[in-house]
Amino acid sequence: MNEISIVIPIYNSRETIAELHRQIAEALSNVGFDLVLVNDGSTDGSWNEVRDLCSAHSNVIGINLRKNSGQDNAIMAGLAHARGNYVVIMDDDLQHSPFDVNKLYKKCCEGYDVCFAQFQKKKQRWWKNLGSWFNGKLAIVLLKKPRHIYLSPFQIIRKDVVKEILAYKGPYPYVQGLLFQITDNVTQVAVEHHERMQGKGHFDIIRSTAVFIKHVTSFSVVPLRISSFIGFAVACIGFCLSIYYFISFFILRNVVEGWTTLILTILVLGGLVLMSIGLIGEYIGRLYLSVNDKPQYSIKEVLNKDQ
Repeated sequence: MNEISIVIPIYNSRETIAELHRQIAEALSNVGFDLVLVNDGSTDGSWNEVRDLCSAHSNVIGINLRKNSGQDNAIMAGLAHARGNYVVIMDDDLQHSPFDVNKLYKKCCEGYDVCFAQFQKKKQRWWKNLGSWFNGKLAIVLLKKPRHIYLSPFQIIRKDVVKEILAYKGPYPYVQGLLFQITDNVTQVAVEHHERMQGKGHFDIIRSTAVFIKHVTSFSVVPLRISSFIGFAVACIGFCLSIYYFISFFILRNVVEGWTTLILTILVLGGLVLMSIGLIGEYIGRLYLSVNDKPQYSIKEVLNKDQ
């Protein structure tokens, strides 16, 4: 068994795969490792590059998914085939340097379950930085993330924690969300965030927003509870205003034909409807999280599985 497994989801990264493997092999030349490359529906010939690496190196495991399943789903497929005592998750664009893996590994060996890479300055678009900041703040509330921990996609995880992550069978996994449900024994080390080697990021603002919404709704019913509280607050405001309009109509004699009835109906019933929808959503959300059987991914081919 190797000491470290590196899981990397691959999407349209044909030009970086060979260099990525070269740097990993150089960085971990003194450590037994295996590399798990998960092709997540690439259309640029990335799988051919992965196949060539698997033919030349027995410690490279290639997984070809039948369709694009999403980054976290691809990571789950990779984790299921990782064989090391510690598992690293990183991106395929070389913004996460393989030479930083040893830093994460040494820190995690001090007794931590997870070690995140903390980027002092991220070399990406401003709206991604803003989204990362907001996602981190929201994770404190939704995922109980420690305030001092940066929610990084570059991380190393102990094998026993990986096994617990794999116990999750829901269709929309969020690996970082699962980590904070399993353990709070986490730490981080400072590393540099590098420029992309080739091309540009695959996530535009629309895709990033869609992924964010999926993560929030998959691992917390807090948004539904917020909806319930808003509905209840609106109902209370409507009740208070109904008293005001009642007094205005019968005592102050401020009469506008039909106004009072219309306003009372909209405020009270509108608030009650919002509150009811929130309460119903609470139960639907719980059922959805528990019983949805949509598969996380579908594997077409695995190379070097038994090496």
